[in-house]
Amino acid sequence: MSQQERVRACYHHAALRFLTNQKATNSSLRERFGVHTRNASMISRIINDTVDAELIRPSEPWNTRTGHYLPYWA
Repeated sequence: MSQQERVRACYHHAALRFLTNQKATNSSLRERFGVHTRNASMISRIINDTVDAELIRPSEPWNTRTGHYLPYWA
């Protein structure tokens, strides 16, 4: 997958999780991509790139430690 495809997949993951009353997290995206826990930094980079592209946002911008993300339109 290219980086653009990963960012788009992260956005779709966040949207799907939102529509099912769940929040996207590093671990939920890791599970979706089939990435082992020791490679969590790879998922963090994808999440940060998706936030930078303004496709997702932290669910609590004042508390970024929760690690929950929503699609930009939610």
